[in-house]
Amino acid sequence: MNTRLFLSFFRVAAAALLGVSAVAADIPPTAPPALDDLIKQGAEFDDRFDAKDALQYYNQAEKLDPKNADVLVRIARQYRYMLADASSKAEKLRLGHIALGYSERAAAAGPKDPEAQLSIAITLGKMLPYMKTKDQVDATPRIKESVDKALALDPRDDTAWHILGRWNRVLADITGLKRLLAGAVYGKLPKGSNAEAEACLHKAIAINPHRLMHYVELGRVYAQMGRKDDARRCIDKGLSMPNREKDDPETKERGREALTKLK
Repeated sequence: MNTRLFLSFFRVAAAALLGVSAVAADIPPTAPPALDDLIKQGAEFDDRFDAKDALQYYNQAEKLDPKNADVLVRIARQYRYMLADASSKAEKLRLGHIALGYSERAAAAGPKDPEAQLSIAITLGKMLPYMKTKDQVDATPRIKESVDKALALDPRDDTAWHILGRWNRVLADITGLKRLLAGAVYGKLPKGSNAEAEACLHKAIAINPHRLMHYVELGRVYAQMGRKDDARRCIDKGLSMPNREKDDPETKERGREALTKLK
């Protein structure tokens, strides 16, 4: 190759290379996703009850801010969704304990956050049917404590009123010898009443009349009180509403079972 031609080619190539390098130097390195962006991306899957995909983003958010109460509440909810979908009791409890750990961390991180305080009650409520009797007894006052803290921070939390109503209904159904035996073996149980359950659920409905679970649960309270017509009216109302939440199909199934027992 002609020497002059070679040098000319070399100068052009070098200039081109330096030009590319200069442009590349002007491009900042890709920044890691911001916390708010990760929460927003996770929420898109959360809203569709897609727990595994939501966790991909929420777990990254947790790494950025491990004491963020909102993030911890969201993660706990995903494990509750997976608990609902799990097929075995052992797997439900395993996922429930993971959710409970995140709920407890959320409550510690957000002492003034009503959702963080209520997260413990929600998680324990989901775990309760799969627990041993002693664990159920131990969980009962913890649920009440969690609800009380949430309502002290936000008296218009309809979920908290719903849980308190359900708590009262379940305990009101434990009477006489059953309560005496449970107390002797596992420790004293708190007392609940159907009247309190009814009042709590009326408050939940007044705050948010668009959630079918409130009507079905109130119907179950009326069924327990022997008020069959009121029970049918409330449960039918809940069954007529569209499914919007993860647990709505299961709630409707409980409602149908309660109606069957009324016949």
